Amino acid sequence: MNIIAAKPKFTPEDLLTMRDGDRFELVDGKLVEKPMSTWSSFIGGLVYHLLIDYCLKHKVGWAWPADLTYRCFPFAPERLRKPDVSFIRQARLTHGHVFSGYCPIAPDLAVEILSPNDLASEIEEKIEEYQRAGVRLIWIVNPDLRTVRIHRLDGTISGLHEQDLLSGEDVITGFQVRVADLFPPADMMPPAPPAASETSGT
Repeated sequence: MNIIAAKPKFTPEDLLTMRDGDRFELVDGKLVEKPMSTWSSFIGGLVYHLLIDYCLKHKVGWAWPADLTYRCFPFAPERLRKPDVSFIRQARLTHGHVFSGYCPIAPDLAVEILSPNDLASEIEEKIEEYQRAGVRLIWIVNPDLRTVRIHRLDGTISGLHEQDLLSGEDVITGFQVRVADLFPPADMMPPAPPAASETSGT
């Protein structure tokens, strides 16, 4: 992540009036740009597609892609976070929640897709913040390893691989997919660049 420090301190209200304010998270008054690689952005789209398809069919709640901003941290009222994918149960939503500038309630599920520029410390900080805000389920998706790490509000953690089933547990009742379904099949993957020896003709 890149921290933009052109102004001593920004507020959530500043971001609402900025032309490109929806690109940033806000941490301790500093704008934090959240660039996603092409690969992680595509994976985020797949995860969102799987969730929104289930939500619309079963009417269990709403799912959002990476452009929804949350202002839901009682311990840091000025903090803004943008999970790559998120979900809120239908029973928790009101008209005001849906049509407010920032979502004022914590999601039930937050999904973070790892990008090459992500630092482990930043991801761990987000996990702690989400859990302090009451997020019941967090998925950390690793596109390179094709794995998912699950963090629950009770402190338990699970690691899943491609052959495993990923479920919504008691947060998105009935939702279940193979971890492999979060990633493109092998025959869709672009070819790897040629090795250096091949390009040099040796």
